[in-house]
Amino acid sequence: MALSMIFTLAAIIGISTLAFAFILDYLGLFDITTLAVLVIGFNIFQWLIGPYVINMLYNVKEADPVEHAELYYIVKRLSAKAGLPTPKLMIANMPIPNAFAYGSPLTGNMVAVTQGLLDVLDEEEIEAVIGHELGHLKHRDVQVMMLVSMIPSIFYIIARSALFYSGRREREGGSAIIIGLASLFVYWILTLLTLHLSRLREYYADEFSVQLAPSIRDGARRLAEALAKIVLSTAKMSSMGIAPKVPGFKALLIADPDSAVRDAVELTSHGDWRLVERVASREVTLADQLMELLSTHPNVVKRIRRLLRMAE
Repeated sequence: MALSMIFTLAAIIGISTLAFAFILDYLGLFDITTLAVLVIGFNIFQWLIGPYVINMLYNVKEADPVEHAELYYIVKRLSAKAGLPTPKLMIANMPIPNAFAYGSPLTGNMVAVTQGLLDVLDEEEIEAVIGHELGHLKHRDVQVMMLVSMIPSIFYIIARSALFYSGRREREGGSAIIIGLASLFVYWILTLLTLHLSRLREYYADEFSVQLAPSIRDGARRLAEALAKIVLSTAKMSSMGIAPKVPGFKALLIADPDSAVRDAVELTSHGDWRLVERVASREVTLADQLMELLSTHPNVVKRIRRLLRMAE
């Protein structure tokens, strides 16, 4: 798992850097300073302001230490066990059950849970979810994904600009079309690699959560039940039209809300463990595997099956 993540990250950085160099060289603008400012400066700026954008998008406020005293204790205890400074505890005023970890040097690390998560899960399952989010902080997934996820967007902007330019300048139009199409191809490749990296890091955070529990079996059970409940509850809310569409930054969440309806097709509410077993027994079709390629999160059936294998 770790080697696969390193390879994927190296591929993203390598492809993007080579593509930037090729485009700037083709335009006669290449120099190492331009490349460094464009890649590093833009990503650092996005990382620094990212938490403020997330707080606005998800209506996030710092948790009240009195009202959420038990939740504060869970975060503090698990952080100590993980060898991490205790992050800020945040509450997102959203009905869908979910959680996410984020932060920057300007804000410090934060772990947010939605009000929907507190309403749907029991205490043990909430602990498993928080353990997963602490795993993201431990592995610095916040920094990695914040930076990496913006690289494909830069090539998309270059592609659109070049193709627009080609329609306005007949003489240089041919060169602009080549750059535009090449940038569009790089954009799609980097997007698929970024999504793959995101899915790998979700598995890695799952493992970390399991390790924080009193036993491997207990940790795997708690997280599997939490994931099944999150998917089922989100799907029900979506079908009733009361779950809002989650804008951007889906990679931060513990489960992808946009795929919840598809993931929950076979789910029933016959008890926590029966629910997990029903999810694990569902067939993963070719369509599911193709959809997974375009998702920030692993297919929930594969994810829960993996947790069940860990429990055994």
